[in-house]
Amino acid sequence: MQLDTFIKSSVLGCALVLGLSGCGSSTNDKQDSIDSKAQLGERLFSDVNLSLNRSQSCATCHSLDHGFIDNRINDSSLGNHFGAGSLGDDDISIGDRNAPSAGYAAFSPVFKLGSRQRVVSQSQDSNLATYNGYLGGQFWDGRAENLAAQAGGPPLNPGEMNMPSKAAVVDRLMENATYVNAFENLYSADIFNDAETAYNAMAEAIGEFEKKNSETFYPFDSKYDKSLTGEYEYDINGKAILGKSLFFSSDLTCASCHQLRAIGNKGEIFTSFEYHNIGVPENSHLREVNGVVEPDFGLALNPSVIANDDVEISKGKFKVPTLRNVAVTAPYMHNGIFNQLDTVIRFYEHAKKRALEQADASVNPETQLPWGAPEVDANISNTELNRNDKPLGDTEVDALVCFLMTLTDAKFEHLLDAQKIQECGI
Repeated sequence: MQLDTFIKSSVLGCALVLGLSGCGSSTNDKQDSIDSKAQLGERLFSDVNLSLNRSQSCATCHSLDHGFIDNRINDSSLGNHFGAGSLGDDDISIGDRNAPSAGYAAFSPVFKLGSRQRVVSQSQDSNLATYNGYLGGQFWDGRAENLAAQAGGPPLNPGEMNMPSKAAVVDRLMENATYVNAFENLYSADIFNDAETAYNAMAEAIGEFEKKNSETFYPFDSKYDKSLTGEYEYDINGKAILGKSLFFSSDLTCASCHQLRAIGNKGEIFTSFEYHNIGVPENSHLREVNGVVEPDFGLALNPSVIANDDVEISKGKFKVPTLRNVAVTAPYMHNGIFNQLDTVIRFYEHAKKRALEQADASVNPETQLPWGAPEVDANISNTELNRNDKPLGDTEVDALVCFLMTLTDAKFEHLLDAQKIQECGI
């Protein structure tokens, strides 16, 4: 199996429009009216009929009930045999990347080469004040410039929804009288005369669903958000408030890549949309089940990056994901190699020591084995990783986990570990 096939299948994440579980039901029998492109996109997002075997929808890998991830990966009854990649409509193909959450994806800017000034708490260090490089886009490598572009990929991907052509997808749309009426009313009476036009309209509608449906995709109603309006107060002696202080502190670099606005401002996305290589190891378990042997070069595989002749300086870099709902969207990293948040934080400690060229005897707490070597040992963001050589202890790690739990949307809070909620006092 070749990596490029799995890159496409890995996380085109179905028509996520942004990285499919809970397969949605067919809309064939629903003849009620659809009054907007966003409403049409909502139907399309959960329609399994847009896959070859009518078994997979966008919602399969981006479950509306599980933080917009592929929850099949976390279903113990399935034996976790997918590794961390999504199973395709053919029940054989397994992606090579962890399906990203579609939540808050609408805020990612169009993919571009540019720069950004980081927030005040980080800009005190001249080395961290400005980021220069690629920004935005959709997927881990930004290859889709926006949500509509992303939505158009999965139906045709042989490792995902597996449809043979755009015309075949459009034929499936035309099986549904409600869709036909909606497309003709919302676009044009002759929309189905051209398969390319109709297909692009389908992708746009799914994108509109993600952009316009704030209650579903970006409610900004976590405990953190409520703390900004006085609806929630962090326990002044609790773990989460310590974690919050650490997260935004200039002593750590969490905020360098995961903070977009000044502290206390509403609408924080908890990602900068930058691209970095932090030295994540290969996920050998995933590679065992999907058969991929080539390194995942991430951003370097983006067609725009290739066209700009920036391949070598982009190898190993991936887009910084949002931390919203991170406590309920395991596994973590672009290849899903880690299953626990505290493991992720401890990995950053390991990466910091590596950047500082310090010896590190720590092990991966999930395997009790030494941390693996970077899958791509080039272009590692050492400036962002080596900020402070003071180690984080168990108390600080736990506090950061507790704070990250407060970034969970209200509708997903029931997915949080009840015992951990009690321990954190949130």
